[in-house]
Amino acid sequence: MRTKQQSIELIKKLSDANGISGFEDEVVEICKEEIKDSCDYKEDTLRNLHFSAKGNTGNKPKIWLDAHSDEIGFIVQHMKNNGTIHFIPIGSWANSNIPASKVRVKNNRGEYIPGVVAAKPVHFQNSTEKVQAPTIDQMAIDVGACSLVELKEKFGISVAAPIVPDVTCSYDEQHDLFLGKAFDCRVGCAALIETLEQCQDKNLQIDVVGAFSAQEEVGLRGVTSVGQTLEADISIVFEGCPADDTFVGPEESQTALRKGPMLRHLDCLMITNPRFMRFALDIAKQFDIPVQEAVRGGGGTSGGAIHMGKNGIPTIVIGIPARYAHSHHGFMAYEDYENAVKLAVKIIENIDGDVIAGF
Repeated sequence: MRTKQQSIELIKKLSDANGISGFEDEVVEICKEEIKDSCDYKEDTLRNLHFSAKGNTGNKPKIWLDAHSDEIGFIVQHMKNNGTIHFIPIGSWANSNIPASKVRVKNNRGEYIPGVVAAKPVHFQNSTEKVQAPTIDQMAIDVGACSLVELKEKFGISVAAPIVPDVTCSYDEQHDLFLGKAFDCRVGCAALIETLEQCQDKNLQIDVVGAFSAQEEVGLRGVTSVGQTLEADISIVFEGCPADDTFVGPEESQTALRKGPMLRHLDCLMITNPRFMRFALDIAKQFDIPVQEAVRGGGGTSGGAIHMGKNGIPTIVIGIPARYAHSHHGFMAYEDYENAVKLAVKIIENIDGDVIAGF
């Protein structure tokens, strides 16, 4: 079992990794290294990392664990004669969160070049532009080049280069808080890794399989592919979920920092199996693990694809609250992460074929 400091370093390493949808290679390599002692694994051409726990027998019910490895970002669409880059988003962004942010652009030598998202300075804006947020078409990424030739030849940047937020994750020990990027869903990847480790060498009544799935942010593409070959009886999806506690009052908030992982009953893509949900809530109560319950009118997770697998797969989402998801920077509390892992481990330890048959 990891020490707290080891868990912190794992979260920071995964948060810092470059990996927009379709370019998850760095994240996959980290996950391979972290699960090599607890799982057999294989990688497919979509960058899904499939795994099977080494203690599996092959004759028990299967639980499918999932966390998606990709993050939102941008991609080069074309380059301009003045040396700036026109880009389009990968995943869902609010335009107001993009300008003036630092980014990294991967060049054709595999290097990440620092840049900034530029919009017209206030000095040159007309009266209408001053009161309207710019659209992506009105933004550009500037790496400091002065011409198209320089951008291509000296900086080595090409069309379709992936672009990631330029953020280094930090941990504030005094307040037990992380500040970084891509907690959606790198914190889920870390939780999955630690869950696998803590379940290793235990006499489980189920076999543990699953994937670090790719391209979730662009339409659940990776997990849908995984589901074409993987069959399971139940599933737990780990997710870094948007915290709402700075936008609504306490009577409405369902995903606050420091109040435990969020279990969602409903979102745009899934109505959670109420019997599996009841089991998870009972486990949380039995082992004194704080949890939050949510009913979401928007959003979705890999559970939207998984729960529609062969014969239907009862699925719950264990969400770790992250403030300001889908932006360059977010806050996440270590205690929420720790309790998410505890909940997943206790569910896995206490579930068996008879319980699953009741779902």
